[in-house]
Amino acid sequence: MGRILIVAEKPSVARDIARVVGCNKKNEGFLESDKYIVSWALGHLVALCEPEDYDMSYKKWTMDNLPVMPENMRLKAIKKTSKQLTLLKKLMNSSEIDYIICATDSGREGELIFRYIYQFVKCSKPFKRLWISSMTDEAIKEGLINLKDSKEYDNLYLSAKCRSEADWLVGINASRAYTITHKALLSVGRVQTPTLYLIVKRQNEIDNFKSTDYYEVQADYGNFSGIWFNEKYSNTRIDDIKKAEEIKNKVNKKQAAAALIESENKKEYPPLLYDLTELQRASNRAFGYSAKKTLDIAQNLYEKHKIITYPRTDSRYITEDMKQTVPLIFKKLVSADFYKDDINRLNLKALNFSRRIADNSKVSDHHAIIPANNKPALNRLSSDEFNVYNLVVKRFIAVFYPPYEYNIKTVVAYCQNESFVSKGKTDLNLGWRLIEPLKEKDEKTVIPPELKKGDILNITSANVLKKKTQPPKPYNEAALLSAMENAGRDIEDEGLKEQMKDSGLGTPATRAAIIERLLSVGYIRRKGKSLVPEEKGIRLCAAVPDEIKSAETTGKWEKGLSSVSKGKMAPDRFMGSIKRFVLFLIDDAQKNKGEVVFDEETPAKKRRASSLGKCPVCGNKVLENSKAFYCSNWKEGCKFNVWKNILDRYSNTMDAAKMRKILKNGRTDKIKITMPQTGESGTAELVLNKDRNYIVEIQNFQRDIK
Repeated sequence: MGRILIVAEKPSVARDIARVVGCNKKNEGFLESDKYIVSWALGHLVALCEPEDYDMSYKKWTMDNLPVMPENMRLKAIKKTSKQLTLLKKLMNSSEIDYIICATDSGREGELIFRYIYQFVKCSKPFKRLWISSMTDEAIKEGLINLKDSKEYDNLYLSAKCRSEADWLVGINASRAYTITHKALLSVGRVQTPTLYLIVKRQNEIDNFKSTDYYEVQADYGNFSGIWFNEKYSNTRIDDIKKAEEIKNKVNKKQAAAALIESENKKEYPPLLYDLTELQRASNRAFGYSAKKTLDIAQNLYEKHKIITYPRTDSRYITEDMKQTVPLIFKKLVSADFYKDDINRLNLKALNFSRRIADNSKVSDHHAIIPANNKPALNRLSSDEFNVYNLVVKRFIAVFYPPYEYNIKTVVAYCQNESFVSKGKTDLNLGWRLIEPLKEKDEKTVIPPELKKGDILNITSANVLKKKTQPPKPYNEAALLSAMENAGRDIEDEGLKEQMKDSGLGTPATRAAIIERLLSVGYIRRKGKSLVPEEKGIRLCAAVPDEIKSAETTGKWEKGLSSVSKGKMAPDRFMGSIKRFVLFLIDDAQKNKGEVVFDEETPAKKRRASSLGKCPVCGNKVLENSKAFYCSNWKEGCKFNVWKNILDRYSNTMDAAKMRKILKNGRTDKIKITMPQTGESGTAELVLNKDRNYIVEIQNFQRDIK
């Protein structure tokens, strides 16, 4: 009997699996034992061919060459990682191997990585699927015992293939068409362009907003106050200052009678568990983290620390069969002591698994993000890692707590035929709010409990409050992620959000990359916590038709991809719609040639770029352009890159001197920064984090002593 080959997505994951299956012998590119060989990809080893790979005439961008629409899309090896691909080809086709286990990430992109390799190396060996949601040894062992038939994931692969080819066709053809007709280097994408338009549209609304003054009249009763209203409680706005002054003078120092007192008890149920998008939103609101930073941290907590489950999920529920595991997870958390008090309020033998927590129908590929069944070593976490982990744990605890209960008391009082409303809120049972406290924007109005209908209220003073209508707020990443998830619709209701899952812009796993892409091509920039459009992004949205920038249109495509993954739509039908759309875009670019004028982009004079140091990833030179510091080997696939705007929100500048120190020493000296989420000033170091794909991040912040 031959051996079994296991192919993981990354070396770190491969090492974990190898440890579990007893592969102790190390070789270049794989580990082995008598029964198993464990090897790995390095992310994508294979990519779709470039247009010039089909025909060299495509190297020149001309309208005559469009559309670029190969009958059969071909694959090619990525040069940078070709050595590992050659090894996998040898292993996968070896007569020594009986069958293969696909152990790439358990999601759409992970499936694509393996299937593209399998197809490219012309492998015909049978393969099974390791599908797990946690990187603990126990989860890996259980997954290997319960390997899935690869055919169960054929539709997921077809969906991933459609996504890949659709993005290629739209991106290649639309970018070339609009670049040629507008004489400016323009990047157009199936998902990135409608995401950009959300930001541009919001900025237009802000720019065109005309603030107007309005007024409210407040009656002060001494220990609480009331606001004048007209017929409806919400109708408190008065546009005429004279009318507001007239009401004020009419009731000032007079007596009002409490004519109506309403008391209503309300319940607020715990929120749903986190999926990736909701975790990214929460991290952005709480700590100012970008979507990419949160994803990187979550991936680290999953792969390196093994203390949360698979993060790239779009589900906010767990499955019914996990009910037995949940108390075990709580016991592991209690053993870490930090969460002991919060968990001890629960009866672990009688947890309330409502349909808001466990629902098989709401889980497809992966369940919600929850703590893994491992004792967390909190002292090994960085402050950023702890912040994200703490959000996951607190939410996991909170969902099993009772509802937050409170009372709303409404008092309507009349004075001189004018009506005033007061609303007071009293907490009855904090419930889950003990875990996730309520952030009150204003002080609570407390209405005296002894107040009853007919009581007289003395208006000690009446005041006119001058207010202004407020423009919409620019998108921050939390709000943009929500808009992307809901295809541009402003939806807060969690039930409606769930219904929109399959028709958002992108997926939880890709949204962070889309935002970073818009930043990298200069279409948007960060301004404090906000994302605002650059002039080039504004002009692009004016140049392209509604069909490519409509969030709802692109949301329908995402729904189509979801249907392909569920076997409800044929891939050819989806790709047919994409190909028709490509032809429409090329035609539109020609018809509207020159209607929007872009700043002329002339190539900079060629000069020999000076190296700032060695690339920590591949050892080649690190160079500088107007936007970033990057590896000279980028054409061959090296992704080392540091954007120059990374310190903008910290009131500092990323420059060549700092980059040289980072490349030489792995860190800078202390630099002055201001924390965007708190406004605190202090010093910190910029550090090259090798454990997180060589990103540059802020560490060791020390507040200024006042």
